[in-house]
Amino acid sequence: MTELTSAERVRRVLQRQEPDRIPHFEWIIDRKVRNAILPGANMEEFTVRMGLDAILVGPDYKKEQIAPNQIRNEWGAILEYGEEEYGMPVGGPIKTIEDLNIYTPPDPLATGRFASLERVVKTYKGKLAIGIHLNDVLSIPRNLMGFEYLLEAFAAEPELISGLVEMSVATNIKLAQEAARRGAEFVVTGDDYASTESPFMSPTMFRELLWPGLKRVIAGFHDAGLIHIKHTDGNIRPLLDMILDSGIDCLDPIDPLAGMDIGELKQKYGHKIALKGNVDCAHTLTNGTERQVVDETREVIRKAATGGGLIVSSSNSIHSGVKPGNYLAMWNAIRAYGQYPIQLDGWQGTGAHVSF
Repeated sequence: MTELTSAERVRRVLQRQEPDRIPHFEWIIDRKVRNAILPGANMEEFTVRMGLDAILVGPDYKKEQIAPNQIRNEWGAILEYGEEEYGMPVGGPIKTIEDLNIYTPPDPLATGRFASLERVVKTYKGKLAIGIHLNDVLSIPRNLMGFEYLLEAFAAEPELISGLVEMSVATNIKLAQEAARRGAEFVVTGDDYASTESPFMSPTMFRELLWPGLKRVIAGFHDAGLIHIKHTDGNIRPLLDMILDSGIDCLDPIDPLAGMDIGELKQKYGHKIALKGNVDCAHTLTNGTERQVVDETREVIRKAATGGGLIVSSSNSIHSGVKPGNYLAMWNAIRAYGQYPIQLDGWQGTGAHVSF
């Protein structure tokens, strides 16, 4: 097959077609890992110099520093930063239905909202696949309420959950429409629904309070012309049928720590969705040897590459605890063993070798 551009390669895979080689990208690669490999490189520079296949940006929201390790974003959510490059929500402006009734979300079409997207489209359109990182139905309610209040409200104030979900759906459809108009090609939503053990809410609550909104927001993404990658960690098996029936195009990251098997999903659902994942970033990429990383990457390819529809990446992100050499081992294994037609017979594991 003629070599494809990264944009063409990702598009084929998300349409469950076979590309020239398996694409690779991550939603985040922590600065510690980046700096060990390419000192001083930001995420954009790292993406380009390492030949990753997609570049992701989000809408541009204002941020206010309120403590040495905390910011308040334009939504009014407070994010706390620790070792990782991304912040964790620790507080928000909504606790009751009365709070929701007087709350006004940020204008999705505010001036400058898509400045980052416009810049990467101008620079990389047609070369890299361009994704916009939005939300679907849970992260915005969680950020605005705080996680503990949110979980309590599922049982005590379902009308509050419904109102927050409706706000998230409406806002993200508007963001998606504008992002598509400005050149985005796919959307990633990173709303996590589960822990390693189980979903955060019962399947009945998910069906009643989240699933209708999830179907509406994904339909809105599709109406805007965007392909949708759904990210959620954890054991989502009790919710899986609903997630698939909501209309997603690709499931990420298929968490092996939670017992999710990419081979099983490929066999059962590969005709319906593309898959992204799932080299273990909790153990193998963090504590394993380079040989173990190569072996596991090869196993992901063996299980799920047939016929296309596979993006190989970590099982969540390249966080600060990932060994830089292990990330490079995965990167090299994808390049070495991800060429179509896939040929793994006679493979000899030799560890990592990187050249760029």
